[in-house]
Parts: sequence; structure tokens; C-alpha cells
Amino acid sequence: MDPKRYSVQWRLAITQGMLSIRDTEVKGGRSLLSAWRELLADGIIPFWMKALDREYGGVFSCMAEDGTVLSTEKYTWSQARMAWTLAALYRRFEGRAEFIEHARKTLDFLLTHGRDERGRFVYRMSREGVALEGATSIYSDCFVAYAIEEYCKAVPDAGLARERELILERVCRRVEQPDFSETAPYALPAGRRVHGIPMILTEVTGLDVYPRLVMDKFVRPERRVLLEYLGRDYAELPGAEGTFVNPGHAIESMWFVLHWAMRRGDQGTIARAAEVVRWHLEAGWDKEYGGIFLGLDAAGGEPFLQNSDKKVWWPHTEALYALLLCHKLTGEAWCMEWYWRVHEWSFAKFSMPGVGEWRQRLDRKGEPITELIALPVKDPFHLPRAALLIVELLAAE
Repeated sequence: MDPKRYSVQWRLAITQGMLSIRDTEVKGGRSLLSAWRELLADGIIPFWMKALDREYGGVFSCMAEDGTVLSTEKYTWSQARMAWTLAALYRRFEGRAEFIEHARKTLDFLLTHGRDERGRFVYRMSREGVALEGATSIYSDCFVAYAIEEYCKAVPDAGLARERELILERVCRRVEQPDFSETAPYALPAGRRVHGIPMILTEVTGLDVYPRLVMDKFVRPERRVLLEYLGRDYAELPGAEGTFVNPGHAIESMWFVLHWAMRRGDQGTIARAAEVVRWHLEAGWDKEYGGIFLGLDAAGGEPFLQNSDKKVWWPHTEALYALLLCHKLTGEAWCMEWYWRVHEWSFAKFSMPGVGEWRQRLDRKGEPITELIALPVKDPFHLPRAALLIVELLAAE
């Protein structure tokens, strides 16, 4: 069955209980659930297991799209994300000992070598753990805490759990200080707040304050967008900085909010967050070439950040999980209509047959490019995490 024809007959079969989303047929005659499981088992896992640094811990993520290692330097973001992915694979997909063992080895590497004299995680290290760039990104700390949480859900460890608490206590204090600016790879000028901070803290702390900041301050219903940058007083900023929208970030942020709202049984927030996902697909989808723009301007002008017309993999992986989650929680037809649109475009454009992982960077027309966008890494996180969460969600139908 062609997903482009999943209209009245498909929706009727779903509604009447004759067909589940997980069993919907996709390219190759497989079910949707089988397709995602196979991508994990036969593609993602073999690709990343070949990239592990078995001697020191961590992963060689400074690589070309085909997995060729270009540098043995280690960005803390990628190392912590790899630890999360390995722990999640062990806990959520397959209890393979090497997953959890290397997750622990990577966490030990980060906790031993990754901090400066003030306890902040550095941005970049040598293979052996010598700091090459200091604590310029608090997201490094957040991803370490995220990885520890996932590890401790798989293998309870009171000492590690306490490390996570201390990391997050420091992070939560630091982000409220007037001179806070550690948001590499994108600098945060003085007098600004950036959506990425309450966004990630929504997912890694579970505290109520952060999703409320996202929904009440950064989401702007009158504009039907989530703004990335605000003033310290949460007022809108002038010019293109103040109207910059990152559709992928907004969509990812909303499934973080959905997780929080699900734990609270907050149906009102679930409905609001799902609607914000819809706004950013409608605004961020390229009507000429397909795919989700990396950035856009809420006022219709030139976007604030470079490469906004590019199509990169991670907004698409975030959208795929967010849309299935929105459908599960709301049952609204638009969720699956958008899911299939994003699914078809993404699998056609980002897949790399014979490689296993997805291509990460495309131009506006969907053609591969090699120019650097953000970090010089191939990221062991967005596609693996989306695949794991989608398999969990579909398997639970």
C-alpha cells in the first residue's frame, strides 16, 4: 500500500480497529514496526558499534557520512549522547552486555576527564581525555546528566545518581546568572535567553518550571510559532534575532513537553503541545522541494542563522516520533497525514543503503552536501533515539 493513498480507506480501517498503525505496510511489504526495528538492528546498531573507542571509552564521531573517521577528537555532546544511546539500547531494545558495558566505560571517561576545575564539562577533548576547548556549552553537562539517568534506569547506581543530581543543581543555578553565555555551538549574546535551555531542562530535570517557561514564554500563540530567542525579561527582541524560528527544535521541545504532561495527566497541555507541533510542520515544510527547513523567520524575512534553507536529518527524526506520539495522545488525523509525508521524504532522502545510518546534511533541494553545520560530527543520537522511541510506542499499541 502506498502511504500517499492512506486516506479514507486507511483511516476507516484504523478507526474500526481492522488495522493498527504498527501493522501498516510500508515500502518492501514490511509493517511500520518491522521497518523501524530493522533500521535499528541491521543499520544503526552495526554502524555505531564499529565506531566505539574500545580502549578509552566513548565514540569516534568526527567522521564522514559513510563512517570514515576524520579525527579522534571527542566532543562531549557526542560522547554523552552515545552513552545515552547504548544504555537505552540495553534497556529498551536488546539486553546485550556490550551495550551497557560501553555505556559505563563512556560515562567513566567523561566523569574522569571531562570536567574543568569548577566541575563544568568541557566542550571538546582529545581521544585520551585532554581538554582542547573548555566549558563553553552547558548542553554538555545536560547530556551527561541525561545519559546517567538512562544508565541508572537500566543499572541502578546510587553514586552515579548523586553525580547526576549535582550536575543538574549546578546547571540550574548557572543558567539563571546574568552573565550566562555557555551555549556553544551558537553564542548567546548578553541580555538574551534561548529556548534551548528550558527545552533540554524539561527533559532532563522533570521539574515543572521549565516546560511552563517553554509554553508560557517562548510559545507565541499570536504568531503561531515558538521563538528561539527572547530578552532576559522574556520580551521579544527586535529584528531577525527576535523572529527566528527553528522548526525542528520546536517540535522536539513539544514532545519533551508531551512526556511531562503525560506524567501529570494534563490533557490541556497535551492538546496545546500537539497544536504547536502542527504549527511548525505547516510553517517549516518546504512546499517546493519538501522537507523541513532548518530555520525560518516568523515575519517572513531572512532567517537569523546561516544554513536555514538546508535540510538536516534531526528535525525530521524528531518530527517522526513527535507525530506518532501526538496521534497516540490525541487521535487526530492530521498527525498521521503529516507522519507519512515526513516519513516518505526522509526515508527517500536521508537513507544510505549499505551504510546503516542516515545522511545528515542536504541542500534545500534534498541533494547531499558536505559543508559543516554546527558541530563537525556525525551524531549518534537523533536517529537512534527516534527509532528506539518509535519502536517502543508502536510495540505498545
